[in-house]
Amino acid sequence: MSTRALFPTLIYENALADGPAGESLRAELEEACLDLAEQDEAGRAWSEAHGYAGYTSYASLDDLPLRNPSFGDLKRALDRHAAAFARDLNFDLDRKPKLDSLWVNVLEPGGVHTGHIHPHSIVSGTVYIAVPEGAASLKLEDPRLPMMMARPTLIDQAPEDRRPFVYLTPAPGKVILWESWLRHEVPPNRSDEIRISVSFNYR
Repeated sequence: MSTRALFPTLIYENALADGPAGESLRAELEEACLDLAEQDEAGRAWSEAHGYAGYTSYASLDDLPLRNPSFGDLKRALDRHAAAFARDLNFDLDRKPKLDSLWVNVLEPGGVHTGHIHPHSIVSGTVYIAVPEGAASLKLEDPRLPMMMARPTLIDQAPEDRRPFVYLTPAPGKVILWESWLRHEVPPNRSDEIRISVSFNYR
């Protein structure tokens, strides 16, 4: 008799870049993100109109790698991570994944980002720029959850890969990638300080 796992959901985690270069890029990105949050009036207006507690450039700026050299450096680093993850996923591609969108998130204390997916892309992710103590985790949802009509609750000792929700702890300079169909959310930011991240999609 044997039990085996089928249909795994893969999650990629890595440092944006190693050593001093990675920390230097993270610091440059933090400054760039805060500058955008101050200067991007359209983004601030969109965030307020849609109840986003803080600032996001999601609906206002689509040229960040051209707008600031640090975002260009970020794109080149993320391209390498996305290509590595695509190989891990055994995707049959005739070219490397291409960055489709890139946006800044500055989440204020108490702010959330409700559950969602990223349609029309294959790989999505986030790189964490500033993560104060108590900052919100990334909450991932088992994609089979809507079909579990009569599944019993799990024992407290159930391993991570059996749980209906998994919470990933962010850290400055950390990159997390997942397939874009995976539903995820950001629970309330329980820190007294802002949490800064940059999210992205690849097609």
